[in-house]
Amino acid sequence: MNKHVVLIVLFWAGLIVSAINPHDYFTWLLEVFPAILGFIVLVLTYRRFQFSYLTYVMILVHCYVLFVGGHYTYAEVPAFNWLRDTFHQARNNYDKVGHFTQGFVPAMITRELFIRLNVVQKRTWMAFLTVCVCTTISVLYEFLEWFVSVVSGQSGDSFLGTQGYVWDTQSDMLYAMIGAICMVVFMAKAQDRAVAKLQAA
Repeated sequence: MNKHVVLIVLFWAGLIVSAINPHDYFTWLLEVFPAILGFIVLVLTYRRFQFSYLTYVMILVHCYVLFVGGHYTYAEVPAFNWLRDTFHQARNNYDKVGHFTQGFVPAMITRELFIRLNVVQKRTWMAFLTVCVCTTISVLYEFLEWFVSVVSGQSGDSFLGTQGYVWDTQSDMLYAMIGAICMVVFMAKAQDRAVAKLQAA
């Protein structure tokens, strides 16, 4: 079986399982919509531009983070409720995992596009601009959360997920930036090898 088909099967399996008796379907749809939209874009552009398999795998990991958050809501993921209670934390911090991956995985996508399309030549600038792009994506997502919450009222509270933390928006953007930085520091060489293997093929 084609390894990309395996990723597609895993994507739909995760999406379907997350849709079974979620916390509420409005929040579920809001949380998983980026994954569905991303899947559509990747399918439509697959023949013209294929990412490295490593990047596709990390995109799937990000989708699963969204699926779990959509099913339980980010404030009610059971494993992180246990962590909260065990380590006497003030809140469920699964949303920080979500925002870390919101920086890490888009950084893989952005950096690969920079390399493959020859957008940026100097590696130092590539790292800096990759982090800038991903931080901007995080800022725009926070604007979206704010807009949805204002428009939908109480129904959007689970989507916003501040849990009473006044600095939630700022910390979300910080975690996304940290995720992007971690990607360019720790995964750049692995991505370079994956891209070189794809180009050689």
